[in-house]
Amino acid sequence: MKIPTYDDMLAARERIAPYIHRTPVLTSSLLNDLTGAELFFKCENFQKAGAFKVRGACNAVFGLTGDMLEKGVATHSSGNHALSLSYAAGRRGIPCHVVMPRTAPQAKKDAVIGYGGTITECEPSTSSREEVFAEVHARTGADFVHPYNDPRVVAGQGTCSAELIEQVGDLDAVVAPIGGGGMISGTCLTLSHDAPDIRIYAAEPEQADDAARSFRAGHIIADDAPETVADGLKVPLKELTWHFVKNHVTDIFTASEQEIIDAMRLIWKRMKIVMEPSSAVPLATILKNPEVFAGKRVGVIITGGNVDLDALPWME
Repeated sequence: MKIPTYDDMLAARERIAPYIHRTPVLTSSLLNDLTGAELFFKCENFQKAGAFKVRGACNAVFGLTGDMLEKGVATHSSGNHALSLSYAAGRRGIPCHVVMPRTAPQAKKDAVIGYGGTITECEPSTSSREEVFAEVHARTGADFVHPYNDPRVVAGQGTCSAELIEQVGDLDAVVAPIGGGGMISGTCLTLSHDAPDIRIYAAEPEQADDAARSFRAGHIIADDAPETVADGLKVPLKELTWHFVKNHVTDIFTASEQEIIDAMRLIWKRMKIVMEPSSAVPLATILKNPEVFAGKRVGVIITGGNVDLDALPWME
């Protein structure tokens, strides 16, 4: 598989600029006091389609030519990539076919439909997702835009940290959630060129900690159907993202379900912004490992805000 380059990221930045937001960076003196660090939150919850994944999706869709335009695009996703690809396809006027777990948040399903995507449901496991997708892909002949194991997607995600560095200057570390590893890979791609001294940390739920176990073992360990409130982080690493993780990530920290929920509620309460559970995992791990981040300037990527307001985790 082709490994995307820094030039690919620069090309993606130019290609997607008309279709995405340059998202703001917010700070919180309270969270700085709690962590002992200076935190800079890159708010991709304010992104088009409500998540960073629109960057990679737009790069893939607007790079298509020829026959693939008529057949459109297809993917499998627990939500944010599905709705982001649907958004991008809708902007270009091409079909979008997505396979989603039947347990995916209704808010994300509604967004896919609203953007014009067609949903086929599967069981909430990686094996079911890939099996059902194989049928949809064979039937439609659409271009497969993998949620993260795709050079076009990784190059697009790398544009987020390029913006972050321009907005806040020097950082000591960047922390981002990890599921399949698309955002972390894009972060590694950009920062290894622009700011190689920045330490890159991945944040993961304890109940879906396959990336952390892979990192320690030195090879990919894949769980089929982990259960966690962070629904966007249930998928395993793949070949492309593992390349970036093993070569550029400093460490992977995990947080419990309660720590994730507490961090999510803290951001809602103190920063007044809507973000989903997956986006709270970085703050949860910073609060859990203060000795690593104390006294440092730390970028924190809030990856998305597509949360079901009728099923907030502290309501249960």
